[in-house]
Amino acid sequence: MLTRQAKDLFYRVAGPLMRLNGVFYKAFRSPASRNPGTIRVQLGPGQRHYLDGWINVDANMFTAKCDVWSDISKNLPFRDDSIDAIYSHHVIEHLPDLPTHFRELHRVLKPGGVIRVGGPNGDAAMREYVAGNAAWFSDFPDSRSSIGGRFENFVFCRQEHLTILTPSFLEEIATEAGFKDIRVVQPITETGHPAIYDSQVMSHEWESSPESPHTLLIEAKKA
Repeated sequence: MLTRQAKDLFYRVAGPLMRLNGVFYKAFRSPASRNPGTIRVQLGPGQRHYLDGWINVDANMFTAKCDVWSDISKNLPFRDDSIDAIYSHHVIEHLPDLPTHFRELHRVLKPGGVIRVGGPNGDAAMREYVAGNAAWFSDFPDSRSSIGGRFENFVFCRQEHLTILTPSFLEEIATEAGFKDIRVVQPITETGHPAIYDSQVMSHEWESSPESPHTLLIEAKKA
């Protein structure tokens, strides 16, 4: 895992180029709003989670596998009403402004378009911490033996995580952004849109505790 200092340096150096590339892609290469095909976008595939048949967007063009190199923390490199579906798994907890990000998700979706978005499950973490269940937490990124240390790992991850995700918080910001039909779904096994979030997508999710999921996922629709 790169240090926060190393990532800050990367964004200072590469940030202007990423923004320029995002503007160029949006203007000249992004799908048109009336494109008849089904356009699916994954945000933040990283090194191992590239989805074939999707437009994969990532800020790291050196070690990640992506189709579009762009910083998604502020703007998405797509035209209004042009995307049918967006998938974002363990990405939003790293972003500095979730209300703006959800407004961007809503902006680029076609009417009727859907999102499947999520990250570390704050409600489950608090519940397991209060219950004293240290085994629910891993020792990543730092080796911790105490439940408090493991809880800190999960919530903050060496300051990589900028917020804590809970169902009510995600529902609030998704609603304010204009989304409808917001529901929490189980990782790996549950979706309201199986034709879009199919086995290829689900295979990139993981869960060792289905009864108390480590990942909080929501799906929602643009009216």
